[in-house]
Amino acid sequence: MKKLSLFILLFVFTGVGAQAQNIVKSLERNVPGQGKVTIHQDPAIEALIGVERIGTGEQKVLKTSGFRIQAYAGNNTNEAKNEARNVGARIKDHFPELTVYTSFNSPRWLCRVGDFRSIEEADAMMRKMKATGVFKEVSIVKDQINIPL
Repeated sequence: MKKLSLFILLFVFTGVGAQAQNIVKSLERNVPGQGKVTIHQDPAIEALIGVERIGTGEQKVLKTSGFRIQAYAGNNTNEAKNEARNVGARIKDHFPELTVYTSFNSPRWLCRVGDFRSIEEADAMMRKMKATGVFKEVSIVKDQINIPL
């Protein structure tokens, strides 16, 4: 186990970054007939390479940088809060597969959707949203995304 942790640590300090995320994920997957690797390491090591695991009950997610589609940005009033939630509900009606994130980032309410690893994925979905005619003021933003494990 120490060799495996040392191997991962080497990738951290050589600046591999995004490739290291894939290595950690590929090492932990279960391949029939080849056994299963379980990595026990300090969460700080994963944080150094931009990987953060969050367990929510049975479901675990990987937090990493990626892209979301911003569908609404208002001010800090109750009307803006309600509008952000309304936009989120309309998105869920049209695209139930998308995850909606409504949050208050001072000084404004935001409604962002999706967890896209690449800007191309986000752009394809943004074009679908614009094609509905309901969501005209959408844009792609860089954000922390959640990837289910």
